[in-house]
Amino acid sequence: MPGILYLVATPIGNSEDITLRALNVLKSADLIVFEERKESMRFLSQYGLSVKAVESLNEHNESAASFHIIETLKQNKDVALISDAGTPVFCDPGQILVRKAIENDIRVVAVPGASSLLPALIVSGFPIDRFLFYGWLSPKRNLRIVELKELRSEKRTIVLMDTPYRLIPLLRDIADVLGANRRICTAFNLTMPGEQIFRGTALDLYRLISKKNLKGEFVIVVEGAR
Repeated sequence: MPGILYLVATPIGNSEDITLRALNVLKSADLIVFEERKESMRFLSQYGLSVKAVESLNEHNESAASFHIIETLKQNKDVALISDAGTPVFCDPGQILVRKAIENDIRVVAVPGASSLLPALIVSGFPIDRFLFYGWLSPKRNLRIVELKELRSEKRTIVLMDTPYRLIPLLRDIADVLGANRRICTAFNLTMPGEQIFRGTALDLYRLISKKNLKGEFVIVVEGAR
């Protein structure tokens, strides 16, 4: 019988957000697969986890690493996949590995935990019975403008993410394309000591955050069109 592929969520900032189940799975796994070695070794050391074997899987080696990990699973060894922070596979490498595991009748088990998506939604104050997770817009402004224009009439609450250094340009483009008065919520450094939640119109938050020297991760929640 093949082993089990565990997809283990890790904290996004606050180390106390690790689950007991995640710790137990990581302790018992025969192989831990990480995204970046330095960050993952720091994480494992923080919880006193001894590592039997580790392997990297990232955007540069995903196909080759997935093949090797599947062979390990076929040898009745359990594998735990973690990302640098949060839930693996979701906006992170790992989809190829999951698909290959399914194709080979290998059991895939999610070990849920921290994620920035739902916390940002529930603190936004916007309707979340239905929402659209759009994720990352294009890093190129002309393409990003086109994508935002496609979202202009979307009535569901919209969730956007991006790299830290694009927060201000993204707020500017939201104000320009979706409208200066479109209400948004920017959840900054969720779960961390410096967590901040900014609510207001797109233009107001662009002006406010442009004056601040903010560094860190963020999620933008945009109210749907009325």
